Amino acid sequence: MTAFARADSPHVMNTYARVPIALERGQGVRVWDVNGKQYLDALGGIAVNTLGHNHPKLVPALQQQIAKIIHTSNYYHVPLQEELARLLAERSGLTNVFFCNSGLEANEAALKLARKYGHDRGIERPQIVVYEKAFHGRSIATLSATGNPKVQAGFGPLVEGFIRVPMNDIAAIRAATEGNPDVVAVFFETIQGEGGVNPMRAEYLRELRALCDERGWLMMIDEVQCGMGRTGKWFAHQWAGVLPDVMPLAKGLGSGVPIGAVVAGPKAASIFGPGNHGTTFGGNPLAMRAGVETIRIMEEDSLLANAFDVGEHLKAALLRAFSGLDGVVEVRGQGLMLGVELAKPCGVLVQRAADAGLLISVTADRVIRLVPSLILTREEADEIVALLAPLVQSFLAEE
Repeated sequence: MTAFARADSPHVMNTYARVPIALERGQGVRVWDVNGKQYLDALGGIAVNTLGHNHPKLVPALQQQIAKIIHTSNYYHVPLQEELARLLAERSGLTNVFFCNSGLEANEAALKLARKYGHDRGIERPQIVVYEKAFHGRSIATLSATGNPKVQAGFGPLVEGFIRVPMNDIAAIRAATEGNPDVVAVFFETIQGEGGVNPMRAEYLRELRALCDERGWLMMIDEVQCGMGRTGKWFAHQWAGVLPDVMPLAKGLGSGVPIGAVVAGPKAASIFGPGNHGTTFGGNPLAMRAGVETIRIMEEDSLLANAFDVGEHLKAALLRAFSGLDGVVEVRGQGLMLGVELAKPCGVLVQRAADAGLLISVTADRVIRLVPSLILTREEADEIVALLAPLVQSFLAEE
């Protein structure tokens, strides 16, 4: 009999409140830990594993690329960068792309774009509108744009130049910026992820686009978590029929290979010149191949339609399971980006769910977040609900 393996990392910095399991392999939407226990993965690497685990089309493509070339340098042209940039431009309606390694880096680049946009117009101290409950990353600049005092605590002084407003209130943003000539951009998530799966209303997005046009601001939409087909369209803002000027991407773009991108339209595509921004690893051939193959497979396998269909099925099943249950505040979200808000902090459910064979996360203290791979089936969605519902019910019944 094989000895039980402890999940422990004594030499790794203690920056995560880890669940005490170590995952060893995966297949589809299921993973197994080092002790052989199976889990249904409703977290998808936090909206990263678009194609699930060990996808039969992705794995050989990446193996082939590794055998050819993994990394060069941005001193030289990388043909796969142009291929992926073209695919993203065609699907977004934008024109040019900068590649980096993560969502944080993509958001950092977007903030630099906005500042240079302001400086190019003679604005010495540009200001950017951001939102309550937003999350854009943990670098000093993206932390400053984030709307969560808990993650900001201990890292002051924060970067200046941000004006914070509530979501879905056009009067509030007008009031906060009235008569201010230094505002250059508005920066937001179509659906806030870490903030609690909070969607922006389509009508508000259209009002915001009109305000940006009226004031000459850049509309910068952080689609790092809610983009890449998760809601049933390539990018969540497309449901509102708006077009951003700047769009950071990451997470699901590489199906687990680290990748970030900033997609820009005509208003922002030429702001950066040589020497204004850069990266060592960003855009390397392996990451670019992962992005190209992810998009190809998503289209071949109709995963946007699947995300919409299975997401609607999962949301309806959650609503049925929790209907009339005291302590469930709301089930919200779109496609395969759903949140269940409870009336009290529920972080303990992460461990309890893992014990039951289900991987989830809890964000904003009270919101169960479900962001499974886009290959999820209706049957697997029903399995998520069957595992989750009794845990929530028993948790809410506790004193």
